[in-house]
Amino acid sequence: MADDDTDWKVAAKAVPELRFLKALVTGLTLVMGLGMVAVVAMLWLRLNQPVLPELPATITLPAGAQPAAVTFARDWIVVVTEGAEVLLYDSSGDLVSQTVTNQSP
Repeated sequence: MADDDTDWKVAAKAVPELRFLKALVTGLTLVMGLGMVAVVAMLWLRLNQPVLPELPATITLPAGAQPAAVTFARDWIVVVTEGAEVLLYDSSGDLVSQTVTNQSP
């Protein structure tokens, strides 16, 4: 029967670069696997954070108002309520402006 050259050890003796190539592919596979674990862990940590930040304790909303969106800027805080009101607060929490927007049906 003819020599069986499917065994990688025999081929590695014939071509010495194959042992280096096998080590290189194994190392790259391990690095890629660790990278995927790191990406999944970072996504899991980031996506567990709350969606809306908490309003500061100094801000008091009008009676019955529920916040729908909050925007934090350098000098002011804008709160859009579910009743289509836009409330503008300064950095200390005092109400500066209140605007009622038109709601489309």
